[in-house]
Amino acid sequence: MQVEIWSDIVCPWCYIGKRRFEGALARFEHRGEVDVVWRSFELDPQAPAVREGDPAERLANKYGMSREQALASHARLTALAAQENLTYHLAEARSGNTFDAHRLLHLAREHGVQDAAKERLMRGYFTQSEPIGDRETLVRLVSEVGIASEAARSVLSSDGFAEAVRADETEARELGINGVPFFVLDRRYGVSGAQPTDVLVQALDQAWSDAHPKLIAVGAAASASDAPVCTDEVCDIQ
Repeated sequence: MQVEIWSDIVCPWCYIGKRRFEGALARFEHRGEVDVVWRSFELDPQAPAVREGDPAERLANKYGMSREQALASHARLTALAAQENLTYHLAEARSGNTFDAHRLLHLAREHGVQDAAKERLMRGYFTQSEPIGDRETLVRLVSEVGIASEAARSVLSSDGFAEAVRADETEARELGINGVPFFVLDRRYGVSGAQPTDVLVQALDQAWSDAHPKLIAVGAAASASDAPVCTDEVCDIQ
């Protein structure tokens, strides 16, 4: 069974959703037969390589709130991430354009380390305040999961995997995906948002049931769409 996950590296709900999905997969009886594919989705395709300024101010400007309210929103999201054993430092986040990061994730899939690369990039951004649009930073981070620096630099200095990223984003539009994370299970069910682990377990069970009706026939389709998503680079938790 294949599970495709559209997400962006700088999406806080995507990292929370990743942890919840991992929890669901750990509980799934057929987890060894699940192929997880990370698909590209840019929350802000027009972002500069490295975005300057205060993240709290950007959030405040977007939602018409004070900086203090924005910081309180960051604190609530940080607390929710902590429930999934994630450490967020949103006030120090160094955001920017994620196109190059997505290209390297396609390279990582070719090398069989896509999930590890996704994890390293997200931890670098949310926990270690790494500049996610800086190419040398990206090369260093993916080298830690086994991708040769020369291979990563070769991709970034060319158009390598650019069409693959755009194809993922085109497909997202065709599927009606306008917020992430978004999970597509065996091209049978779509699960929107950072759903609770129990909901993701039900979705895995149902997708497996449909593909293997004689082996399992339990669970209900999970396509709830009321879980939080990110629709652009700055996310609120309201």
